[in-house]
Amino acid sequence: MLRFQLDPTTRILEIEPQGKLEKKDFESLAAAVDPLIAEKGSLAGILVKAKSFPGWSDFGAFTSHLRFVGGHHEKVRRIAVATDSKFGTLAERFAKHFVSAEIRSFPFAKEAEARQWLAAP
Repeated sequence: MLRFQLDPTTRILEIEPQGKLEKKDFESLAAAVDPLIAEKGSLAGILVKAKSFPGWSDFGAFTSHLRFVGGHHEKVRRIAVATDSKFGTLAERFAKHFVSAEIRSFPFAKEAEARQWLAAP
């Protein structure tokens, strides 16, 4: 399950996995963010908050995640990952080769700092 909150004023999307990610999570996420992107042109940032990374429920969920990233990464200025998992650092290094957004990882306890970085000009 993926809990998320989209602030239309700041255009920042906060994502918090609550268990293994499922295909429907990314369908719901796209349905929520696509109208704002259509109206405003982009998201200022995405904050992913996860003390540890829960993984995906199955291969379909993984491919839905990849499709979501592929379809949205050019419409996001920055991505902050607040986690204590090594996955955050690995994701930052790996994603830089495939995602146009600026990506930075933060320790989970520095979530406020991550949010400030996303909002900075």
